[in-house]
Amino acid sequence: MSSADPDATSDRAKERGRSQIGTLGAGNHFIEVGEVTDVFDEDASQRLGLELGAACLWIHCGSRGLGHQVCTDAVRTMQSAVAKYHIALPDRELACAPFDSDEAQEYFRAMSCAANYAWANRQVITHHVRRAFDRALRGRFQHRELRVVYDVCHNIAKVEEHSVAGTALKLCVHRKGATRAFGPGRPEVPADYRRLGQPVLIPGSMGTASYILVGTDKAMTESFGSACHGAGRVMSRTKARKQIRGDRLRSDLAREGIAVRARSMRVLAEEAPNAYKDVNRVVDVVHDAGLAHRVARTRPLGVIKG
Repeated sequence: MSSADPDATSDRAKERGRSQIGTLGAGNHFIEVGEVTDVFDEDASQRLGLELGAACLWIHCGSRGLGHQVCTDAVRTMQSAVAKYHIALPDRELACAPFDSDEAQEYFRAMSCAANYAWANRQVITHHVRRAFDRALRGRFQHRELRVVYDVCHNIAKVEEHSVAGTALKLCVHRKGATRAFGPGRPEVPADYRRLGQPVLIPGSMGTASYILVGTDKAMTESFGSACHGAGRVMSRTKARKQIRGDRLRSDLAREGIAVRARSMRVLAEEAPNAYKDVNRVVDVVHDAGLAHRVARTRPLGVIKG
């Protein structure tokens, strides 16, 4: 992001990020090998390079310790700014500052650095994935290609222009657990996809499915060009650990033809499929509401959890 300023990030943030480039991280971050099982829009699917039966990869990770530290530093600053700017909050976790204030601008520059780190992190992981595929498939397939469909950030603030009550306004749109779903024709959408709308990636759990959609004009008027980023949890991580055994889950997934490697059985239990909403129903709501248009569906074959 062009607003990034390394001087706005603390030495601690840089130190935490220095050794983590090219790593996945914990939580719900993952690398998944999947198969395209359904195509809902043939034209859009071909434009995105998604063919029925093709293998695909999902890489979900972010800015690692650097981004976490940027947030920690900013929250500390914002908690002081709340009193300074006489802001009444319903919850102290919503600490904030006016966007044009020194505190907010410094955070925006640091957050932009974290976004750039996240993109670089995924690029390095993609490089390692390509090398792994080359080693595994060499001599087995005459024609193979691994290309990026789209790389998009989430949990980020962006300065964008939107129409509000018929007036074009420049807004700071913060998407938490959400992603852009810009419609056709927007200049922010890459030229190759501009007539389709921006690709919208909605991953499900490691035992269900994931979806590729494209943004719509309706999203621009109804949700500031936004859609959900995933299915969303129905069970906290603590509750999942109490109710689900990781080793048993791994065996259950293996019987369904899904191979899983996880850093620990605890992580596996936290990310169990039944800890999440039904992604099929979630995507149905997004599609039916007109916030994004379904293009293709994938199912997992192999998953690596951080």
